[in-house]
Amino acid sequence: MLDIKFIRENANLVEEKARQKGYVVSLEKLLNVDNKRRKLVNEVDKLRADRKKAAESREDKTGSDIKAKLKQKEDELEKLNEEFYQLIREVPNLPKKDVKVGKDESENEVIRKVGELPKFDFEPKDHLELGSGLDILDIERASKVSGSRFFYLKNELVALEFALVKFALEILAQEDFIQVIPPVLINKKVAGGLGYPEYETGEGYKVDDQYLVGTAEHSIVPMHMDETFAESDLPRRYVAFSTAFRREAGSYGKDTKGIIRVHQFDKVEMVSFVLPQDEDKEHEFLLSLEEKMMKKLNLPYQVVKQCTGDLGFPTARKYDIETWIPSQNKYRETHSASTNSDFQSRRLNIKYQKGASKEFVYILNATAIAMPRILIAIMENNQQKDGSIIIPKVLQKDTGFGKIPS
Repeated sequence: MLDIKFIRENANLVEEKARQKGYVVSLEKLLNVDNKRRKLVNEVDKLRADRKKAAESREDKTGSDIKAKLKQKEDELEKLNEEFYQLIREVPNLPKKDVKVGKDESENEVIRKVGELPKFDFEPKDHLELGSGLDILDIERASKVSGSRFFYLKNELVALEFALVKFALEILAQEDFIQVIPPVLINKKVAGGLGYPEYETGEGYKVDDQYLVGTAEHSIVPMHMDETFAESDLPRRYVAFSTAFRREAGSYGKDTKGIIRVHQFDKVEMVSFVLPQDEDKEHEFLLSLEEKMMKKLNLPYQVVKQCTGDLGFPTARKYDIETWIPSQNKYRETHSASTNSDFQSRRLNIKYQKGASKEFVYILNATAIAMPRILIAIMENNQQKDGSIIIPKVLQKDTGFGKIPS
């Protein structure tokens, strides 16, 4: 959440920046509740001081009256605090100054294109045709067992996924990322603290009173909830592998063929906890790691900087990497790298010790490898005329083969 002091001093700016992200926010009620709350805090503090004086002078009647009045004021304050925290959590994080104002993804900025697009002397197949023909992908049976937007990976495609996971973990181990396999269920408090309204509006899978994670970030960030880092411990970087789950609510009719958009997928995710002054440098560093992996895989891609209207609720700035998908004749998102500044740390109470005081850390996240889209990109960009698929050289040692034969 945002700092209430900043909101008080910049109410018009906050409303305008929120509007740029597509959120209509009225701060009048929040500021009114905040004003009442601050006055009541002063009244409660004074009554507590008066009660202490009465106890020291042994004025029993006065002390009893003060105690009753204090209880009433404390109850009022508790209710106001609940209303205050509900209202302030409805205010989205603000986009950074360098983020272009735009209404949706059509106005995102292409920063650069990297790699040459494949040239085929034959009609290329899509990943579904390739996967079915090579017996490495089965959607029909998955639909029978689990419903639409599920799939079975088989044979060489399984080996390829695990080679990709190992590939990403090894690169990030060299950068001192701490490796984690996290839980995939989070509780309601954590879901609210992360600042993703999607959990409660249809995107998240609910299991009793918990949620299945939409990415490993969602269980890695709250690892340090209600904790304080030593300043010397930052940056703290994690790389996590987990299965992720998304309902894809609102995507009816989109990407219905194949496994571009699915409900369950595996992902290797990076999360960084940093000092505020290191935020921009860390964001560029995470993006550079994504690009390093893409170049080693020899896949053509473009880097896109999202405009304000495409940013999520907690996100202040976000880069996407979009990889070329030949069958669609366009780039599709395979990676993202986001900074959420101190928005999540305020909601989850994650701080660092700065001298005698405690300050909120800044939190960033980025994709290392996300299945199945990176599998699709490898399959389609490296397909051969005979229907076989060449495996990127950096993965051949771990797959144990250099080609998926036709």
